[in-house]
Amino acid sequence: MKKYKLTFLLDKSNNWILPYLQKFIKNHKKKKYKFNISHNYKLIKNEDIVLALGYTRILPVSFLKKNKLNLTIHESALPKNRGFRPIQYQILNNKNLINVSLIELSSAVDSGELLMSLKFKFIGNELYDEIRKIQSEKTFLLIKKFLKIYPNFKKRRQNGKPNYLKKRSPKDSELNINKTLKENFNLMRINNNDRWPSFFKFKKTKYILKIFKG
Repeated sequence: MKKYKLTFLLDKSNNWILPYLQKFIKNHKKKKYKFNISHNYKLIKNEDIVLALGYTRILPVSFLKKNKLNLTIHESALPKNRGFRPIQYQILNNKNLINVSLIELSSAVDSGELLMSLKFKFIGNELYDEIRKIQSEKTFLLIKKFLKIYPNFKKRRQNGKPNYLKKRSPKDSELNINKTLKENFNLMRINNNDRWPSFFKFKKTKYILKIFKG
């Protein structure tokens, strides 16, 4: 039986998914695939599938041409919410029903054809680590479903008017002290206690708040 070559391309600056990926590969003992993990797209060529996870930069067309199929995962009902941190932005907009889309990579941000999708729902009280865990579970569930049917799959174009989400930075973790705790809660949920914790400024002083479940 032929083994398909599949390389997962990760971004060192956004590497949160690596432990979940390693677990997936360990548990996915299928003879159908030969898995590899890379952080450098320049070292990848002649793959049956390249799957970029959490990758924050646009890959050159010259690279995409070197592989048979280049894919990524995006957590929105495309073409809505293309760009950065779609789950975080949807939570900020009080959305708990999330689409996860498997799409083909293209030269434009999150504009490739759709291959497969699924939906899941947050309860609404999950904090950062729980959000990431659920995100990873749904990501690899979708990947598993696709790998099961590959190479027999269909693609379809995205339909509708897109909007684009900007990249978030630590300054976006600032709480509005004139709002209630309840009004700030969704922002606190998506903030990372270690890398970009919630904070507020009062009387020229910055105060950091970390959130945990009791």
